[in-house]
Formats: sequence, structure tokens, C-alpha cells
Amino acid sequence: MFLVVLPFLVLVLVFSYLPLAGWATAFFDYKPALGLSGSEFVGLQWFRMLVSSPTQLQQIGQVMANTLAMSFLGIATSLLPVFFAMLLNEIRAPWFKNAVQTLTTLPNFISWVLVYMIAFSMFSTSGLVNSVLNDWGLITTPIKFLDTGEHVWLTMLLWSLWKGLGWGAIMYLAAITSIDPALYESARIDGAGRFQLMRYITFPQLMPTYVVLLVLSIANMLNNGMEQYYVFQNAFNKEHIQVLDLYVYNIGITGNSLSMATALGMLKSVISVLLLVTANAIAKRARGTSII
Repeated sequence: MFLVVLPFLVLVLVFSYLPLAGWATAFFDYKPALGLSGSEFVGLQWFRMLVSSPTQLQQIGQVMANTLAMSFLGIATSLLPVFFAMLLNEIRAPWFKNAVQTLTTLPNFISWVLVYMIAFSMFSTSGLVNSVLNDWGLITTPIKFLDTGEHVWLTMLLWSLWKGLGWGAIMYLAAITSIDPALYESARIDGAGRFQLMRYITFPQLMPTYVVLLVLSIANMLNNGMEQYYVFQNAFNKEHIQVLDLYVYNIGITGNSLSMATALGMLKSVISVLLLVTANAIAKRARGTSII
């Protein structure tokens, strides 16, 4: 069994632990051409720079607000895959159930670049939606769906739901198959209907799985990823769409400050670990068991 697990341990070591050696660049004035040995050691200079400038603090504050808002919206809608899986499980026609599951899972395998191409084709000022509304005489000037900073958090949430709802329901569909059929049979004998079965059996039985995933989501509140926000960002919405991962990328690659980006990434990792420990403690108090 150890040999079966060994390849995965090697992958975790190579991609999760070995890169931690790169944290050393946060303590140097790192110059890629000189390498780490040729760069000047500056200690905690980059960490002090993150909090010394009022402009920098204001920018980081806006980035943290964007990051936490996106994460809280994701957590607030995290029950949707549960309800979707429950409803999908109640479909009696196998062909229709398979069709719905396939169509809702397929967007997960579409890259965010292609998703933005779809969004641009439909919602740009010259896209399908504006063209149809203009032809019908409902508008005289194009509506700026993408080139605006208004409602960015909501639109990003909707795109995330469209892309990940079906995929997120797979875990709960698998959990539903492990529920003891005797529970349903006993409830039917007592006169329970389909919605009562969902409410009093299926939903409570899915809660342990949901709590585990919720704890992991809380631990990853600062890890929104950057692909979605990178392709959707523009000069009009950059202030409200720039999450922490995208901000680190912009500092390190666009701003050519790899050391400061590394320092910010280190702080993000430390805070994420603290969030994981806190969420695990809350889950242990609520459920009696912990996940770590």
C-alpha cells in the first residue's frame, strides 16, 4: 500500500515542498541575472515596505477586500452544489439525468481563456447581446457588461457558478450513493414523500461531506486563483477584480519585483495555515471530529 501512495507523495514533495526553497528570495534584493548568491541580502526590507507606504497599504487593503469578498460569495453559495446534486438525484429518467449532468459538468473542462472568449462574444459592446438589444430597439448605446467596474464581484461569481456547479455536485452525488437505502425505505413506510426524504435523510447525510469541504474552503479563502481574474481584468475593472493571487503576479511579473511578490506570498501562506487551523477547531467543536 505504501508503494501505491509513494508516487503521490513524490508529487506533493516536488510541487508543494521543494518550491518553498524559493521563499529565500524574500530576504534578498533578488536579481534573476545574478542569481540568489549574487543578490544582496536585505533581511526584512520587503516585509517592511509592504506596510510602510500609505499608498501600498491602501492598495493591499483594496486587494484584500476583493479577495475576501470573492471568497465569502463563494462560501455563501457553496450549498448550491448540494441542492443541485439532490435535485439531480431525484430525476427518474436516466437519459435526461445523464444529459443534465454532462451539460453542467462540461464547462469545468473549458479553460478560462475560452470562457472569456465566450463572454466577449456575447457581452462585449459589439457582442451578441448588445446587437440583439440594439436590433430590437431596446437600447441606443451599447451596455458595457465587461468594460465596467460595477458589479464585478457578482459577475465573477456567476461565471464561477456556471463553470463549477456541475463539477462541484459530483462529490455529493457520490456521497448520496453511500447513504443506506434502509433509511429511505423506513421513511417511505412512515409516509414520507420525495421532498421529505430529501429534507430529512439526504440533506443531513450530506452534511459531513459539506463540512469537510467548507473547512477546506475557509482555509483557502486567500487562494482565489488568478486565471479567471487575469483574463477578465481590464483598465475599467482592475481596482475591483484584482485579488491577492493576481496582485502577487502583477507585482512579480509586471512590476519586476520578485522579492516583494515572494514576501507577500509567504504572508498569504502563513495566514492560510492559521485559517485552516481555526476552521478545523470550529469544525471539531461542532462535529466532534477534525479533518487534520
